[in-house]
Amino acid sequence: MENKEKVWEIPYGTRDFLPREAAEKRAIETAIAEEFNRWGYDEIVTPTVELLDTLTAVSGSDMEPHMFKLFDKNNRTLALRHEMTTPIARVAASRMKEEKLPLKLSYISSVFRYEQTQTGRQCEFHQAGVELLGSDKPTTDAEIIALAVSVMKQAGLNDFIICLGQVDFINGLMKQCGIESKDKAKIRSAIEQRDLVGLNRIVDHTDISEDAKTKVKEIPLLHGGKDVLKKAYSMINNEQSRKALDNLSEIYTLLEAYNVAEYITFDLGVIRDFSYYTGMVFEAYTPGLGYPLCGGGRYDNMLTDFGTELSATGFAVGIERIMLALERHGLKCEKKQRDVYVAFAAGKATEAIKAVQKLRRAGEACELAPGPSSEPEAEECRGGKGYQQLIYIK
Repeated sequence: MENKEKVWEIPYGTRDFLPREAAEKRAIETAIAEEFNRWGYDEIVTPTVELLDTLTAVSGSDMEPHMFKLFDKNNRTLALRHEMTTPIARVAASRMKEEKLPLKLSYISSVFRYEQTQTGRQCEFHQAGVELLGSDKPTTDAEIIALAVSVMKQAGLNDFIICLGQVDFINGLMKQCGIESKDKAKIRSAIEQRDLVGLNRIVDHTDISEDAKTKVKEIPLLHGGKDVLKKAYSMINNEQSRKALDNLSEIYTLLEAYNVAEYITFDLGVIRDFSYYTGMVFEAYTPGLGYPLCGGGRYDNMLTDFGTELSATGFAVGIERIMLALERHGLKCEKKQRDVYVAFAAGKATEAIKAVQKLRRAGEACELAPGPSSEPEAEECRGGKGYQQLIYIK
């Protein structure tokens, strides 16, 4: 009696996908996986649990406080993977050294981060993404962005924008302005969080010229079309920032060739929330969602931390966020059709089994009734379960 009245809870930050939601999730993942394959990406699967030392090997990683940790029988500290790029970098650096470059790898996996849960993001969430390893060319960055656009369209979305930035523009500008390292982290954090009030306060207390303060404060406001790049060029006199803007210009030209430029807007305040990005970065947004659907960029130093020098670029898209965006836009991802419900009268179970097996061999999705019923009862059950057709054996 006690168990019947008990409310069975699940761990904080996790969720159940009931059959309808699970079907929608699977349909989205299938559409994305097929698109990855069409673009030449091979699927890779890595362990859900990694050694903590592996996940924290990346220089500048500050995610350890957000990881779920545990111990194995040898008292080694393990952790649930908090993202997929680091595990894939480990595999590429240790087990795929002899593979022909570039490596084009894809995944659809769950990842875990302990953080304040919010709509569209739990402590356990699901991602699909790709990593393109072994090329530092702008063509590969453009491919990654164009694939991100294509993936979201395949999932059923059309109303979204890609905000495109370059971390070297900000890094070069801060050097140009003479910002010391103690202030740089605070400024980067404020820009990343879009905290304009906090940014202005930090910059006002920084020991740099008034002209430099004005330029730093303008970074989050540099978003829009090609005119943004012209304004950004006028603000800088350092080679690092100039090369970053040249890089964005070249990537944009390539995206025009992909016919996806209509989805692109420049946003030079985009930094992303991981410190390992080294070049182009981007985030995708859709109306009605105040956080990115997907994001990624170039990270040329990560594999060096695993002992292999290999340029890399990639992105990840949040499956739950795609589902939420589709719901808020009143859209539905195409689910696999339920074809036939097979029911039968008393004494006709054998014939019904033969019929349903024949249908399945022909590729039909069907369900066999659990026991005999009348034809009206079978029709009611067919409708309730969402099958398109009833076959009644009598």
